[in-house]
Amino acid sequence: MSRIIRNIVLGSALLCSAGAALAETPQEKGLAIAIESNNRDKGWQNFTSDMTMVLRNKRGEESVRTLRVQTLEVADDGDKSLTIFDEPKDVRGTALLTYSHKEDADDQWLYLPAVKRVKRIASSNKSGPFMGSEFAFEDMSSQEVEKYTYNFLRDEPCGSLTCFVIERFPKDENSGYTKQIAWIDHDEYLVQKVEYYDRKKSLLKTLKIEGYKQFLGQFWRPDKSAMENHQTGKSTDLLMKNYKFKVNMDENDFTQNSLKRAR
Repeated sequence: MSRIIRNIVLGSALLCSAGAALAETPQEKGLAIAIESNNRDKGWQNFTSDMTMVLRNKRGEESVRTLRVQTLEVADDGDKSLTIFDEPKDVRGTALLTYSHKEDADDQWLYLPAVKRVKRIASSNKSGPFMGSEFAFEDMSSQEVEKYTYNFLRDEPCGSLTCFVIERFPKDENSGYTKQIAWIDHDEYLVQKVEYYDRKKSLLKTLKIEGYKQFLGQFWRPDKSAMENHQTGKSTDLLMKNYKFKVNMDENDFTQNSLKRAR
């Protein structure tokens, strides 16, 4: 092939590539942003952390609970997590085990120490409140890319950052949400804020995530996740500390029997 012909072919290919990039749909761009955000948080294996849950009613009165969380990264599927309540006494030993999945409905079990019973959370009940908080059971699962379809809306400032604003639509018909709008920053692709719309397509809640810190030079985790319910005036803050990564933990620590052993 002569140099002239080769240059014409290469030039045509570049024009086609540029055209394809320009032709990227809002759905394709929204999905690409979600994939990039997910890919930047791979390889952490497992972590533990301490959590304080602050429940606030519409009058501003607070109640406080302390918890422990352990999470396991699962190859080719969603994460597994175990959340254990330590205080106050009336909820001590209560534990939630979650198996998140990419495609199938998540599996969740709640251990109630007062009756020494493990209760499976039905998919139809996943939109219910987790232990009286403004976080639903489905909010306690890992937010896998495959659970949603996407739509890019715009770029806009979010605090001192600039964020992609994308819509994500749950594929699960049992979800309590018709859509979510997420703000994801341009620099690290971290979720900064999420708005949740109920089954009537009305704004239900807003989640704000603050105080991100980097661990092991790669993995970002927040100090605070604050969920505000606009329809009830209630809110719940999850305050996280003492993150520890790559600890001695495996699949055997995330079974229904481990729920009963949780202390």
